[in-house]
Amino acid sequence: MPLNVFQDKDGLPRIVLTDPNGSSAEVLLYGGQIVSWKNQRKEELLFMSSKAKWKQHKAIRGGISACFARFGEVGSVEQHGMTGNRMWSLDRDPSPLPPIDNHSSVDLIFKSTGVDLKKPHSFELRLRISLSAGKLILIPRVRNTDNKPFSFAFSLCNYLSVSDISEVRIEGLETLDYFDNLVNRSRFTEQADAITFDGEVGIINITFH
Repeated sequence: MPLNVFQDKDGLPRIVLTDPNGSSAEVLLYGGQIVSWKNQRKEELLFMSSKAKWKQHKAIRGGISACFARFGEVGSVEQHGMTGNRMWSLDRDPSPLPPIDNHSSVDLIFKSTGVDLKKPHSFELRLRISLSAGKLILIPRVRNTDNKPFSFAFSLCNYLSVSDISEVRIEGLETLDYFDNLVNRSRFTEQADAITFDGEVGIINITFH
């Protein structure tokens, strides 16, 4: 499916993915950030701050952003990494992935300059964004193009728009470790099969490979 790419009001390249059922997603090359995801009823599913104004070298608050090689205080370089406030490119030669039927997709790539980390390293960060009815699938991949290993932290930072937080359930995190920012960043292991919300929550789930 051909990509719909245009310049938005800030002069930033914006990619629009559409689904025959009426859902859509909008992606900026700046930061590789998803700034809109609408369902078949044209309801916006992502939260964007009213103060989300584009400024050079500043991350845009809201949507879904890829944080690399740091998230919060985990990892090197500036908070939330350096990929959220730099330009990405369309990946014209993406690595092979299993095809997903009836999905509208775009492949993005961010290549390091060799001076982005405190200790220079060379790498490529790829992100495939695929849209279909009721689904938005993100597949990130990191390739070390250097001749030595390096460590990093990575996160997909999601700002979801919900009308009633008490109705939200997050599943699939059971047995994963996390830091709780409300308890002096203490480390715990998730025991519940679903996370629900009845007050402020400030946890960072972590997985090491």
